[in-house]
Amino acid sequence: MFILKNFSLKNKITEKFSTDEKIVLREGDTYEFLKEIPDETIKLVISSPPYNVGKIYEEKVDIKAYLKNQTRVISELVRVLKNDGSICWEIGNYIDKGEVYPLDIYYYDIFKNHNLTLRNRIIWHFGHGLHASKRFSGRYETILWFSKSDNYTFKLDDVRVPPKYPGKRHYKGPKKGQLSCNPKGKNPSDIWQIVKQDWENEVWDIPNVKSNHPEKTVHPCQFPVELVERCVLALTNENDWVFDPYSGVGSTLIAGIKNNRRVIGVDKEPEYIKITKQRIADFYLGKLKIRPLGKPVYKPTGREKIARTPREWKEKIKQKRLI
Repeated sequence: MFILKNFSLKNKITEKFSTDEKIVLREGDTYEFLKEIPDETIKLVISSPPYNVGKIYEEKVDIKAYLKNQTRVISELVRVLKNDGSICWEIGNYIDKGEVYPLDIYYYDIFKNHNLTLRNRIIWHFGHGLHASKRFSGRYETILWFSKSDNYTFKLDDVRVPPKYPGKRHYKGPKKGQLSCNPKGKNPSDIWQIVKQDWENEVWDIPNVKSNHPEKTVHPCQFPVELVERCVLALTNENDWVFDPYSGVGSTLIAGIKNNRRVIGVDKEPEYIKITKQRIADFYLGKLKIRPLGKPVYKPTGREKIARTPREWKEKIKQKRLI
């Protein structure tokens, strides 16, 4: 057991699951660890599983073999999930020989085979990532939110966001002249591309963790704490168990601890476990940098040097005009 220096016993980290613990962090295989958890224990499972794209923490295999392995893990996750609990499965695309395989579509059938109900297919939009040359650059990933039953926890008021037009009023009917917005804020929504202006309003616009992000570690596909925190606040209550079966560098654990939830993380990479322990220690010591929940995404003003058109580009444009 790893106990953080200067911590009280209630803030310890243990490798073995027990209902008496607050923070469980295991280095090892997720499927084997799940055997230790009793039925209907976890309120929220949230993770970004390996995408089978050959990252340093995974071995790329045939798509069928990959999904077969994930199916057995998901079977155990459903077993340990409480009846009023949820699974949030954040996933991108698998690419093979230039062809895109949308993993959320493949995963849908796996969860449905366990009689889970899809409540939202949330689009997470981000502005930065790898640049493609033979297709449009990918700038979104998908979060599949499933509930185990119709009696699921959903606390919308805890995750409402400021309305775009708080002074908007009803223009007709019995409420004409009255404010039409909810004073607690609006539903953050998923994405509905019905009319053009909806695009700006209904995307979860949360920056991904790149080189200039305050939470950046060595992990190549790091979860932003803000993304997890919205799910934690909406789908769990204080002291509920939040479980990340592929915990990486511990963003899910940080989001849970920050909001007084009990947390479990499993990862097979020793370096990521070590970083997670340090991040948890830094959080309790007030040293961990976390992007604030709901902070507006930075937009360049055009005055920054890096946002200006390079002089070399201007010269090339000028030369083309002279030809």
